[in-house]
Amino acid sequence: MTPARTLVASDLDRTLIYSANALELTCADRDAPRLLAVETYRGRPQSFVTEAAAALLARLATHPAAVFVPTTTRTREQYLRVRLPGPPPRYAICANGGHLLVDGVTDPDWHRAVTRRLAAECAPLDAVRERVRATADPDWLLRDRVAEDLFAYLVVDRERLPDAWPKALAEWAAPRGWTVSLQGRKLYVVPEPLTKSAAVAEVARRAGAERVLSAGDSLLDRDLLLAADAAWRPGHGELATSGWTAPHVTGLDERGVSCGESILRALLGELPAPAAPDAADGPAPTAAPGAGRPAATPR
Repeated sequence: MTPARTLVASDLDRTLIYSANALELTCADRDAPRLLAVETYRGRPQSFVTEAAAALLARLATHPAAVFVPTTTRTREQYLRVRLPGPPPRYAICANGGHLLVDGVTDPDWHRAVTRRLAAECAPLDAVRERVRATADPDWLLRDRVAEDLFAYLVVDRERLPDAWPKALAEWAAPRGWTVSLQGRKLYVVPEPLTKSAAVAEVARRAGAERVLSAGDSLLDRDLLLAADAAWRPGHGELATSGWTAPHVTGLDERGVSCGESILRALLGELPAPAAPDAADGPAPTAAPGAGRPAATPR
Protein backbone atom coordinates (compact mmCIF):
# COMPACT_ATOMS: atom_id res chain seq x y z
CA MET A 1 0.00 0.00 0.00
CA THR A 2 1.21 3.54 -0.78
CA PRO A 3 2.40 5.29 2.41
CA ALA A 4 0.18 8.14 3.60
CA ARG A 5 2.34 11.18 2.92
CA THR A 6 -0.29 13.94 2.70
CA LEU A 7 -2.38 15.17 5.61
CA VAL A 8 -5.73 16.69 4.59
CA ALA A 9 -7.14 18.91 7.36
CA SER A 10 -10.50 20.52 6.68
CA ASP A 11 -12.94 22.59 8.65
CA LEU A 12 -16.46 21.11 8.73
CA ASP A 13 -19.28 23.64 9.04
CA ARG A 14 -19.80 25.73 5.91
CA THR A 15 -16.73 24.10 4.37
CA LEU A 16 -17.60 20.41 3.97
CA ILE A 17 -20.99 20.18 5.70
CA TYR A 18 -23.89 22.65 5.66
CA SER A 19 -26.94 23.41 7.79
CA ALA A 20 -30.26 24.05 6.06
CA ASN A 21 -29.73 27.81 6.46
CA ALA A 22 -26.28 27.62 4.84
CA LEU A 23 -27.15 25.56 1.74
CA GLU A 24 -27.64 28.59 -0.55
CA LEU A 25 -29.56 26.62 -3.16
CA THR A 26 -30.24 29.23 -5.83
CA CYS A 27 -31.36 26.91 -8.63
CA ALA A 28 -34.91 25.89 -9.39
CA ASP A 29 -36.27 23.39 -6.86
CA ARG A 30 -36.50 20.65 -9.48
CA ASP A 31 -32.78 21.11 -10.27
CA ALA A 32 -31.59 21.08 -6.65
CA PRO A 33 -29.02 18.39 -5.80
CA ARG A 34 -30.03 15.42 -3.69
CA LEU A 35 -28.76 15.82 -0.15
CA LEU A 36 -27.49 13.37 2.45
CA ALA A 37 -27.96 14.20 6.14
CA VAL A 38 -24.69 13.72 8.06
CA GLU A 39 -25.81 15.06 11.44
CA THR A 40 -28.91 14.62 13.58
CA TYR A 41 -29.69 16.87 16.53
CA ARG A 42 -32.66 16.33 18.83
CA GLY A 43 -34.13 13.89 16.36
CA ARG A 44 -33.94 16.23 13.37
CA PRO A 45 -31.52 16.38 10.41
CA GLN A 46 -29.07 19.16 11.11
CA SER A 47 -26.23 19.15 8.55
CA PHE A 48 -26.01 17.98 4.95
CA VAL A 49 -23.73 17.23 2.02
CA THR A 50 -24.71 16.59 -1.58
CA GLU A 51 -24.69 12.98 -2.73
CA ALA A 52 -21.74 13.82 -4.98
CA ALA A 53 -19.84 15.27 -2.02
CA ALA A 54 -20.62 12.14 0.01
CA ALA A 55 -18.96 9.97 -2.63
CA LEU A 56 -15.94 12.30 -2.72
CA LEU A 57 -15.65 12.24 1.08
CA ALA A 58 -15.65 8.44 1.04
CA ARG A 59 -12.87 8.50 -1.57
CA LEU A 60 -10.83 10.92 0.53
CA ALA A 61 -11.33 8.93 3.75
CA THR A 62 -10.08 5.73 2.09
CA HIS A 63 -7.32 7.21 -0.07
CA PRO A 64 -4.10 5.25 0.58
CA ALA A 65 -1.86 8.32 0.26
CA ALA A 66 -3.83 10.61 2.58
CA VAL A 67 -4.63 11.08 6.24
CA PHE A 68 -7.99 12.88 6.44
CA VAL A 69 -8.38 14.94 9.62
CA PRO A 70 -11.68 16.75 10.34
CA THR A 71 -10.63 20.01 12.02
CA THR A 72 -13.39 21.94 13.76
CA THR A 73 -14.24 24.52 16.39
CA ARG A 74 -17.09 22.25 17.50
CA THR A 75 -16.93 20.67 20.93
CA ARG A 76 -16.34 16.94 21.11
CA GLU A 77 -20.03 16.31 21.76
CA GLN A 78 -21.04 18.41 18.75
CA TYR A 79 -18.43 16.76 16.55
CA LEU A 80 -19.41 13.22 17.47
CA ARG A 81 -22.94 13.87 16.19
CA VAL A 82 -21.50 14.15 12.69
CA ARG A 83 -21.41 10.90 10.70
CA LEU A 84 -19.27 11.50 7.66
CA PRO A 85 -19.27 9.09 4.70
CA GLY A 86 -16.48 6.55 4.73
CA PRO A 87 -14.68 4.92 7.65
CA PRO A 88 -14.14 6.93 10.85
CA PRO A 89 -10.97 9.02 10.55
CA ARG A 90 -8.26 7.95 12.98
CA TYR A 91 -7.56 11.55 13.97
CA ALA A 92 -9.87 14.53 14.50
CA ILE A 93 -9.34 17.99 15.98
CA CYS A 94 -12.08 19.60 18.09
CA ALA A 95 -12.54 22.78 20.12
CA ASN A 96 -10.32 24.73 17.69
CA GLY A 97 -7.32 22.58 18.61
CA GLY A 98 -8.05 22.14 22.31
CA HIS A 99 -8.83 18.46 21.91
CA LEU A 100 -7.02 16.05 19.63
CA LEU A 101 -8.97 12.81 19.25
CA VAL A 102 -7.40 9.48 18.41
CA ASP A 103 -10.01 6.90 17.42
CA GLY A 104 -12.63 9.16 18.97
CA VAL A 105 -10.90 9.57 22.35
CA THR A 106 -9.12 12.68 23.63
CA ASP A 107 -5.36 12.51 23.99
CA PRO A 108 -4.93 13.77 27.58
CA ASP A 109 -1.30 14.80 27.14
CA TRP A 110 -2.18 17.13 24.26
CA HIS A 111 -5.06 18.68 26.19
CA ARG A 112 -2.91 19.29 29.27
CA ALA A 113 -0.23 20.96 27.16
CA VAL A 114 -2.85 23.24 25.59
CA THR A 115 -4.41 24.29 28.89
CA ARG A 116 -0.99 25.03 30.41
CA ARG A 117 -0.13 27.34 27.52
CA LEU A 118 -3.47 29.17 27.72
CA ALA A 119 -3.04 29.73 31.47
CA ALA A 120 0.44 31.16 30.89
CA GLU A 121 -0.33 33.43 27.93
CA CYS A 122 -3.98 34.57 28.14
CA ALA A 123 -6.37 36.32 30.48
CA PRO A 124 -8.72 33.87 32.23
CA LEU A 125 -11.92 32.77 30.53
CA ASP A 126 -13.91 34.16 33.48
CA ALA A 127 -12.59 37.66 32.72
CA VAL A 128 -13.83 37.36 29.13
CA ARG A 129 -17.27 36.23 30.27
CA GLU A 130 -17.47 39.10 32.76
CA ARG A 131 -16.67 41.56 29.97
CA VAL A 132 -19.40 40.07 27.78
CA ARG A 133 -21.97 40.23 30.58
CA ALA A 134 -21.06 43.83 31.35
CA THR A 135 -21.32 45.10 27.76
CA ALA A 136 -23.78 42.83 25.90
CA ASP A 137 -27.43 43.81 25.46
CA PRO A 138 -30.10 41.17 26.23
CA ASP A 139 -32.01 42.63 23.30
CA TRP A 140 -29.65 40.85 20.88
CA LEU A 141 -27.75 38.35 23.05
CA LEU A 142 -29.72 35.11 22.84
CA ARG A 143 -27.32 32.69 24.54
CA ASP A 144 -23.91 32.83 26.25
CA ARG A 145 -22.02 29.53 26.27
CA VAL A 146 -18.63 28.07 27.23
CA ALA A 147 -17.07 25.36 25.05
CA GLU A 148 -14.96 22.69 26.77
CA ASP A 149 -13.84 25.25 29.41
CA LEU A 150 -11.56 26.65 26.70
CA PHE A 151 -13.42 29.49 24.99
CA ALA A 152 -16.75 31.31 24.87
CA TYR A 153 -19.32 31.71 22.16
CA LEU A 154 -22.46 33.78 21.94
CA VAL A 155 -25.61 33.20 19.92
CA VAL A 156 -26.84 36.60 18.74
CA ASP A 157 -29.64 38.20 16.77
CA ARG A 158 -27.64 39.47 13.81
CA GLU A 159 -30.25 42.03 12.77
CA ARG A 160 -30.10 43.70 16.19
CA LEU A 161 -26.40 43.22 16.93
CA PRO A 162 -24.64 46.61 16.56
CA ASP A 163 -21.71 46.46 14.15
CA ALA A 164 -19.56 48.32 16.66
CA TRP A 165 -19.95 45.80 19.49
CA PRO A 166 -17.86 42.90 18.08
CA LYS A 167 -15.19 45.39 17.06
CA ALA A 168 -15.09 46.90 20.56
CA LEU A 169 -14.91 43.44 22.13
CA ALA A 170 -12.06 42.48 19.77
CA GLU A 171 -10.13 45.64 20.73
CA TRP A 172 -10.56 44.81 24.41
CA ALA A 173 -9.66 41.13 23.92
CA ALA A 174 -6.54 41.44 21.75
CA PRO A 175 -4.11 42.76 24.42
CA ARG A 176 -5.38 40.03 26.74
CA GLY A 177 -4.49 37.26 24.32
CA TRP A 178 -7.97 36.59 22.89
CA THR A 179 -9.49 36.91 19.43
CA VAL A 180 -13.07 37.45 18.22
CA SER A 181 -14.78 35.80 15.23
CA LEU A 182 -18.35 36.41 14.07
CA GLN A 183 -19.77 33.49 12.08
CA GLY A 184 -23.43 33.75 11.20
CA ARG A 185 -25.41 33.90 14.45
CA LYS A 186 -22.42 32.81 16.56
CA LEU A 187 -19.72 35.08 17.92
CA TYR A 188 -16.63 33.24 19.18
CA VAL A 189 -14.14 34.60 21.71
CA VAL A 190 -11.11 32.32 21.54
CA PRO A 191 -7.60 32.42 23.08
CA GLU A 192 -5.03 33.31 20.41
CA PRO A 193 -2.75 30.30 21.18
CA LEU A 194 -5.72 27.92 20.77
CA THR A 195 -5.24 27.12 17.08
CA LYS A 196 -6.15 24.41 14.64
CA SER A 197 -2.73 24.64 12.99
CA ALA A 198 -0.85 23.60 16.16
CA ALA A 199 -2.95 20.45 16.48
CA VAL A 200 -2.59 19.71 12.76
CA ALA A 201 1.20 19.97 13.06
CA GLU A 202 1.11 17.40 15.85
CA VAL A 203 -1.01 14.99 13.79
CA ALA A 204 1.32 15.45 10.82
CA ARG A 205 4.26 14.55 13.05
CA ARG A 206 2.55 11.42 14.34
CA ALA A 207 1.34 10.33 10.92
CA GLY A 208 4.67 11.01 9.22
CA ALA A 209 3.00 13.35 6.72
CA GLU A 210 5.31 15.44 4.59
CA ARG A 211 2.65 17.68 3.04
CA VAL A 212 -0.48 19.37 4.38
CA LEU A 213 -3.61 20.42 2.46
CA SER A 214 -6.36 22.40 4.18
CA ALA A 215 -9.71 24.14 3.69
CA GLY A 216 -11.80 26.54 5.77
CA ASP A 217 -14.10 29.54 5.62
CA SER A 218 -13.72 31.59 8.83
CA LEU A 219 -11.19 33.76 10.61
CA LEU A 220 -10.59 30.84 12.98
CA ASP A 221 -9.38 28.86 9.94
CA ARG A 222 -6.85 31.45 8.82
CA ASP A 223 -3.92 29.90 10.70
CA LEU A 224 -4.93 26.46 9.37
CA LEU A 225 -4.79 27.71 5.79
CA LEU A 226 -1.54 29.62 6.28
CA ALA A 227 0.21 26.57 7.75
CA ALA A 228 -0.68 24.32 4.78
CA ASP A 229 1.29 23.73 1.60
CA ALA A 230 -1.91 24.37 -0.41
CA ALA A 231 -5.32 25.50 0.81
CA TRP A 232 -8.82 26.48 -0.36
CA ARG A 233 -11.54 28.76 0.95
CA PRO A 234 -15.19 28.97 -0.17
CA GLY A 235 -16.82 31.96 -1.83
CA HIS A 236 -18.77 32.55 1.39
CA GLY A 237 -17.71 33.10 5.01
CA GLU A 238 -15.60 35.62 6.90
CA LEU A 239 -12.47 35.10 4.83
CA ALA A 240 -14.26 35.61 1.51
CA THR A 241 -16.19 38.62 2.82
CA SER A 242 -12.99 40.29 3.98
CA GLY A 243 -11.19 39.38 0.74
CA TRP A 244 -8.46 37.60 2.68
CA THR A 245 -6.10 35.37 0.75
CA ALA A 246 -2.48 34.19 0.57
CA PRO A 247 -0.27 33.08 -2.34
CA HIS A 248 -0.95 29.37 -1.76
CA VAL A 249 -4.65 29.78 -0.89
CA THR A 250 -7.21 29.36 -3.69
CA GLY A 251 -10.39 31.39 -3.25
CA LEU A 252 -13.30 29.56 -4.86
CA ASP A 253 -16.29 31.33 -6.37
CA GLU A 254 -18.96 28.82 -5.38
CA ARG A 255 -21.13 29.50 -2.37
CA GLY A 256 -23.13 27.14 -0.22
CA VAL A 257 -23.31 23.37 -0.30
CA SER A 258 -22.08 23.08 -3.91
CA CYS A 259 -18.76 24.54 -2.75
CA GLY A 260 -18.24 21.49 -0.57
CA GLU A 261 -18.01 19.42 -3.75
CA SER A 262 -15.53 21.84 -5.31
CA ILE A 263 -13.29 21.75 -2.23
CA LEU A 264 -13.28 17.96 -2.13
CA ARG A 265 -12.47 17.73 -5.84
CA ALA A 266 -9.59 20.16 -5.35
CA LEU A 267 -8.21 18.20 -2.40
CA LEU A 268 -8.46 14.87 -4.22
CA GLY A 269 -6.86 16.46 -7.29
CA GLU A 270 -3.71 17.08 -5.23
CA LEU A 271 -3.37 13.40 -4.33
CA PRO A 272 -1.83 10.69 -6.50
CA ALA A 273 -4.23 8.32 -8.22
CA PRO A 274 -4.58 5.15 -6.11
CA ALA A 275 -2.89 2.12 -7.62
CA ALA A 276 -5.24 -0.35 -9.27
CA PRO A 277 -5.79 -3.44 -7.08
CA ASP A 278 -4.10 -6.67 -8.08
CA ALA A 279 -6.58 -8.93 -9.84
CA ALA A 280 -5.74 -11.69 -7.38
CA ASP A 281 -6.92 -9.51 -4.53
CA GLY A 282 -10.42 -9.14 -5.93
CA PRO A 283 -12.33 -5.84 -6.37
CA ALA A 284 -11.41 -2.88 -4.24
CA PRO A 285 -13.79 -2.31 -1.31
CA THR A 286 -16.29 0.52 -1.60
CA ALA A 287 -17.06 2.88 1.24
CA ALA A 288 -20.72 3.27 2.14
CA PRO A 289 -21.88 6.86 2.62
CA GLY A 290 -23.03 7.62 6.13
CA ALA A 291 -20.76 5.41 8.21
CA GLY A 292 -18.07 7.64 9.55
CA ARG A 293 -17.15 9.59 12.58
CA PRO A 294 -13.89 11.58 12.88
CA ALA A 295 -11.37 11.31 15.69
CA ALA A 296 -8.58 13.57 17.10
CA THR A 297 -5.38 13.54 19.24
CA PRO A 298 -3.62 16.12 21.59
CA ARG A 299 0.00 17.22 21.57
